[in-house]
Amino acid sequence: MEAEDPFNNALTQLASITDLITIDNEYYEMLKSPRREVIVALPLKLGDGTSVTFTGYRVQHNNARGPYKGGIRYHPSVTLSEVKALAMWMTWKAAVIDIPFGGAKGGVAVDPKRLSNDDLERLTRKYVSALERDIGPEIDIPAPDLNTNPQTMAWMMNEYSRLHGHNVPAVVTGKPIEIGGSEGRAAATGRGVAICAREAVKKYLHSDMKDVSVAVQGFGNVGSNTVKSLMEMGAKIVAISDVVGGARPKGPRKYFEQSFSTLLEASNKLGSVSLIPNVDQISNEQVIETEADLLIPAALENQITENNAQKVKAKIVIEAANGPTTPMADKIMERRGIRLVPDILANSGGVLVSYFEWVQNLNRDHWTEEEVNNRLEHKMVHAFNEVVTLAEKDGIDLRRAALVLAVNKVVAAMKLSGWH
Repeated sequence: MEAEDPFNNALTQLASITDLITIDNEYYEMLKSPRREVIVALPLKLGDGTSVTFTGYRVQHNNARGPYKGGIRYHPSVTLSEVKALAMWMTWKAAVIDIPFGGAKGGVAVDPKRLSNDDLERLTRKYVSALERDIGPEIDIPAPDLNTNPQTMAWMMNEYSRLHGHNVPAVVTGKPIEIGGSEGRAAATGRGVAICAREAVKKYLHSDMKDVSVAVQGFGNVGSNTVKSLMEMGAKIVAISDVVGGARPKGPRKYFEQSFSTLLEASNKLGSVSLIPNVDQISNEQVIETEADLLIPAALENQITENNAQKVKAKIVIEAANGPTTPMADKIMERRGIRLVPDILANSGGVLVSYFEWVQNLNRDHWTEEEVNNRLEHKMVHAFNEVVTLAEKDGIDLRRAALVLAVNKVVAAMKLSGWH
């Protein structure tokens, strides 16, 4: 089956709330398209002597509520459609968690595993140089995403600072602590997902996390930190997977009894969670179909589709990835009574702590991890309750409730600012 177009999915989601809010057609038309789409050619002579031209993207969706904000991903399948969808979702995400940012996203169509560290650094610097006029602390603030990390952000900050003749730490977030990064940033998205999971369990299952079973698809930065936070809360992890494959623990208890650090070390040493001793190897698809209270897709978009939504056995889906569920799958799961906590709420912890980092940089300040985590907890719980309250008031699902909240905030800002 042909992969679903991510931007069409984002537009379908936006269209799904037009009957729930009063929105002038001119504002709706402005929200349907990004304000700017930048495509750059990045010619690079690699260390082995070959010359390759990579394509880079930066899409700026809406900045009515503040500077554009969004990650940079390095992946061979990066497309303009994907980046446009992610930029739109970032606009909604910043509005749902109520921080003064608009939405953007960027990426380079490259397989970073095939490049040396030196090649990656030069590619990153070339990308920043090409986008220098389009980014900045008050314009557009990039962050890490798929296959990018604090080191990538350090190169980006340094290149931008070099071009401007002085140090500009607030140009990117997700930096190493030593050069202005925030405590708690690396774990923030996963921690926020776990907080949403905990609140959903309390609200809908009337249960304690210690009695809950969870399947997590994806064991990268977001997935692994989600697993870590859930294990700290006492949840039982019954299936996990990564790009290589998945694992279900053998034995009578049927959940991972190892500590999180043991799982992470084994995964790093062996190259995949599917190679951890004493597990049944399963596919990523089988993780989606695992018998569990919670299913947390934390990998790529379009993982739950109309082809497998019927096979989801979880009571609640918490979207840790961006766009993991297609609109058709949404409808199927809603009919089946499966609750879904949408990505624009569930994974907003990352952009929230990015905002904290930006504020610290602008003020030349540095907060403790406890302070960051307390602020994260407060904002995530508040946003979750706001979405749930609206969903119950209007008798709608959580995705549409989150979208109604977000779009209303963005349109209000556009109107007050005089956008036409």
